[in-house]
Amino acid sequence: MTNPFDWKTAILAKHAQHVVWIHFPIALYISAVVFRLVDRTTNRRRFADAAYYNISVAAISTFPVLVTGILAWHFQLESQPIQGVLLLHLVFASVSSVMIWLTWWMHFRARRLPAGLPDWSVAIELLAVAAVVLTGHLGGFVSGVNGSN
Repeated sequence: MTNPFDWKTAILAKHAQHVVWIHFPIALYISAVVFRLVDRTTNRRRFADAAYYNISVAAISTFPVLVTGILAWHFQLESQPIQGVLLLHLVFASVSSVMIWLTWWMHFRARRLPAGLPDWSVAIELLAVAAVVLTGHLGGFVSGVNGSN
């Protein structure tokens, strides 16, 4: 059995740390949308600030997630053809990343404008949450957690 505290095993795993990194943007983005919804109902600026900072870190963390995803495809999946569930996972990962950055941009602009975020921005945020959740679900199938890959 492999030692769970062996740093070489953890750092040099064939999955290229993708399964480790992916949890950051998922958790940060979903919690940011929850903070945003609480801000809309309570009008407390602290929740809007928390949402903005969570979205900012989620957006930044999409870069290592995308890089480690490509490395995981190369090393763990041995560069198999991108088709089927793997293709869907890649497409939804790209859509999720773009939507997270779009949401960040909306929040960034709203902090500089007196009008704030428009009402329709909640719909964009909820669509992005759906894309993130679907991407994670498909990733579970690619990794074998949700069934065979």
